[in-house]
Amino acid sequence: MSASLRPASAVPAAVRPAPRTFSPLQRLLHWVMAVCILAMLFIGIGMVSTIAPRYLTLVSIHKPLGIAILVLALLRLFIRWRLGSPPLPADLPEPMKLAAHLSHVALYALMIAMPLIGWGMLSAASYPVVLFGGVTLPLILPPSDSLHTLLRSAHTWLALAFFALILMHLAAALFHALVRRDGVFEAMAPVPAGREVRPAE
Repeated sequence: MSASLRPASAVPAAVRPAPRTFSPLQRLLHWVMAVCILAMLFIGIGMVSTIAPRYLTLVSIHKPLGIAILVLALLRLFIRWRLGSPPLPADLPEPMKLAAHLSHVALYALMIAMPLIGWGMLSAASYPVVLFGGVTLPLILPPSDSLHTLLRSAHTWLALAFFALILMHLAAALFHALVRRDGVFEAMAPVPAGREVRPAE
C-alpha cells in the first residue's frame, strides 16, 4: 500500500504533524478527570477529618472513584500517544517549557500512582476494594501491617503534593489564558475559542 493510500491511524506518530488543539475526546477526558480528582481530594480530606457515620459513605465513594481515575489516566495516556498534543508556543521561554513538561509528567505519574498506592494499602490491610455494582478487585499485595503503614503515609503525603501541583497547574492555565493569551488554555478548553497555539518553528 502506498503512503498516500495509507490510513492516518497507520502513519507513525513521529511523522504525523502535531495537532493544533487537543481532540474533543481528549478535552472531555481532561475535564471529567478534573472533576473526579477534585472530588477525590475533598472526599479524602473529609475521610481523615471525621469519625461520623458518613465516613463509611465517603470510603465507599473514594475507592471506586480512585480506580476510575486510574483507568481514565491510562486511557488518556494511550490517546495522547496515538493523537499527540499541540506544541507549546514558539516564544515560550525554555525554562517555562521545561516546567510545563515536568509538571505534566508529574501529574500523570500521580494520577496513576495514587490509586495504585491506595489499592496496595488496602490490600496490605486485607481490606477489599469494592466498586460500584458490588465488583470486588483482587488484592495486589500480601497482608502486612508495616507495609500498610508505609503506604498509608505515602498516600497522604502524595495527596498533599498532588493538591499543590493542581494549584500550580491552575495558576499556569490562568497565566496562559489571561496574561500571555497564547492559545495554550484554548487548546484544552471545553469549547475551543478558535485561537491556536503558536507552534515552535
